[in-house]
Amino acid sequence: MSEIGIGIVGGGYMGKAHSVAMASVGAVFNTALRPRLEMIAGSTPESGERYRAAFGFARGTGDWRALVEDPRVEAVVIATPQTFHREIAEAAFALGKPVLCEKPLGASLEDSRAMVAAAEASGVVNMVGFNYIRTPASQYARALVDEGRIGRVTCFRTEMTEDFLADPDLPATWRTEGIANGNMGDLAPHIINCAHAFMGPIAELCAVVETVHADRGGVAVTNDDQAAVMVRFENGVIGTIFSSRVATGRKMGYAYQIDGTHGAIRFDGEDQNAIHLYLREGPETTQGFRKILTGPTHPDYLPFCQGPGHGTGYQDQIIIEAKDFLEAIHSGESRWPTFREGMEVNRVIAAVHASHNDKGWKAVKDF
Repeated sequence: MSEIGIGIVGGGYMGKAHSVAMASVGAVFNTALRPRLEMIAGSTPESGERYRAAFGFARGTGDWRALVEDPRVEAVVIATPQTFHREIAEAAFALGKPVLCEKPLGASLEDSRAMVAAAEASGVVNMVGFNYIRTPASQYARALVDEGRIGRVTCFRTEMTEDFLADPDLPATWRTEGIANGNMGDLAPHIINCAHAFMGPIAELCAVVETVHADRGGVAVTNDDQAAVMVRFENGVIGTIFSSRVATGRKMGYAYQIDGTHGAIRFDGEDQNAIHLYLREGPETTQGFRKILTGPTHPDYLPFCQGPGHGTGYQDQIIIEAKDFLEAIHSGESRWPTFREGMEVNRVIAAVHASHNDKGWKAVKDF
């Protein structure tokens, strides 16, 4: 067992989540590498010191460059807005330091391509923080599909729906300014990654992107609220992807249904500790979806709890992510989703916007 110095850039919502995860992961998973909370960077020296004291780091700073360049920081977690991701990642890779970057990988496809180039040129471990696909339930669902338990997949439908901007009277904020902060830049990456996880690459798509509330308190909204996308995957399966930040009543609508020739799977992030499985077996009178609660026999569940049905939560997803990152560093081999997967998600987003603008189908390989 050995220590590794962790530096986290950003101490807000995700910075706190990653800090808690790095403080907990060794005890939960008994990892060979044990994180040492070495330094955290805020936007000012004051916020850096505040995060240090709150989260238990040895040092705080208001300069992310000082964090990246510090020799005691051996791996970097980027938890800032996406407009800063590229510069921080490139600086870390130039020094040969592994990077876990929050999604979306870059603020644009150009950023993502540059980040992939830097990551692969450095030869060091890189990973993107798509945490929702790591729930024990979704890991189990992926295994069922890969094993052919529901037969040949015939359709994949998925959504990422929340309602934090459903109220038209809410004021304009940074979230309503700039394409990178819109629904397609913020929410959609998670569910595109979900589609890739189950079905592989998307070959072509046709999309409609919409700003539902174009004005907030007299300030123009300059990005999208929701999008509907028809897709065909490279494996031939058809599907739909819907994402929205104005879906009234939805709080954590990371959901999917996978139809197959012998069965089907349903999942909803508002009930993240269960999948609903339908198997076309036995007499018709007993066929139907059955709810399977996750427990110690499902992936990455037992380290948290020995009781079936007791469940894991959002923070546990980030701890699983931290475990994957540390194990990748220990083995020297990056784990999916890597920066390249983050770039592929950005390619799909670029194709979605182009499809909407041109009102037609687009091949993702053209982006």
